[in-house]
Amino acid sequence: MLDPSDDPQHVLSVSDLNLRARQALEADLGEQWIEGELSGVSRPASGHLYFTLKDERAQVKAVLFRTRARFVSTPMRDGDLVRVRARVSLFEPRGDYQLIVEAVQAAGAGALLAALEALKTRLANEGVFTNARPLAYPPRHLLVLSSATGAALRDVLAVLSKRWPLTTVTLIAVPVQGAEAAPAIIAALGLLNRQPALDPAQDVVLITRGGGSLEDLWAFNDEHLARAIHHSRLPVMSAVGHETDQSLSDLAADASAPTPSAAAERLVPSKQELVSQLGQLEGRLKGAQLRHLQREGQRLDHLRARLRHPGEAIVRQRQTLDQLRSRMARAMAGRMNGEQQRYLDLTRRLALRSPQRALAEHHKQLTDLKRRLVAAQHQQLTRQRQRLSATVRELQAVSPLAVLARGYSILTNPRGEALTQASQTHPGEHLQARLQEGVLHLEVIDTAPASERSPTVIDPGSS
Repeated sequence: MLDPSDDPQHVLSVSDLNLRARQALEADLGEQWIEGELSGVSRPASGHLYFTLKDERAQVKAVLFRTRARFVSTPMRDGDLVRVRARVSLFEPRGDYQLIVEAVQAAGAGALLAALEALKTRLANEGVFTNARPLAYPPRHLLVLSSATGAALRDVLAVLSKRWPLTTVTLIAVPVQGAEAAPAIIAALGLLNRQPALDPAQDVVLITRGGGSLEDLWAFNDEHLARAIHHSRLPVMSAVGHETDQSLSDLAADASAPTPSAAAERLVPSKQELVSQLGQLEGRLKGAQLRHLQREGQRLDHLRARLRHPGEAIVRQRQTLDQLRSRMARAMAGRMNGEQQRYLDLTRRLALRSPQRALAEHHKQLTDLKRRLVAAQHQQLTRQRQRLSATVRELQAVSPLAVLARGYSILTNPRGEALTQASQTHPGEHLQARLQEGVLHLEVIDTAPASERSPTVIDPGSS
């Protein structure tokens, strides 16, 4: 058998090999129409479009260069079923077999995504996506179901170490890609739920892996895994893929995060933020204490200014007492002087108005009045006697008795009326004649007018 090293003409470099392979592929197949499902569509800043075209049994990488991509109107989304016109080629630097796409036509929705949507609708109707239990914050024990060598675990541990290193983390290494991934995760989740030391109120399960194509993440769209997460005794957080990925495990979990790093950030508080908050609270507390101390210091100064030694108070009280005693002494002396002067005045007034003196004066007045009364009585009696004598003389001068003394009489009828005319009586009437001494009872025999009979003049002296 010939050793290839003995014939230099038969030794190829890697570049030559890849060149011949590309030329052979392009010459043998040329341009072909190929139908498949889009997956892992990537649009970098260069404007080229990179994706994977696949079916149920195989897949091939493809590239749509920028010069051709601008003529393609078909939306290029993961899961879309498309037909592409492409040249079969090989990327020589890496030896990757690929398609150089010239044109794209839509061929309907992807079968995998259609099946996934149908399963999602059915599980939602069954209530598999209703979990929303609160997660311990921060968890006492974080149980991570992920690959031991994946970037997701490193991201989670890095965030936990930076934000909250106090949480205990236990890794349960499981495959996160391929047909064996879903059963392994289901078995690990069941094992954790059977651990009596784990408490749903304090411990949390985190199911996570990094980003990838739809095929890479397909294990997390497993129906049995979604049901196992829904029935888990321990609360579950799911963080699978990137922000644009949403798996059935994300929907079935109690909480989900767009990335493993975001999951770690949601599970634990930030040590730096808490330290900052504690610093702020400490500053506020110190400020409040300082303000309180200042207020109390001012209050103490105010009270100290108002507070005096008891001796000072006693001295002030003694001074006040001396002043009051002095005022009282002056007041008493003034009052005594005033009362003494008042007493003297009253004594003088009393002496002037002494009862004995008044009695003597009144006795003297009484004697004088009595003397004057006797004199006045004598004078009055003399005057009255003189007046009486004069009145008697006057009365005697006009008295009927004086006329009667001269021999005249007064005739009165039985009614006691004095008669001055003869016509005032009639014959047979009894009259009474009053004399100076005695009374005569007369009977009228006859009456005559004065013109018929001349009066008889009786001279009193002749009788």
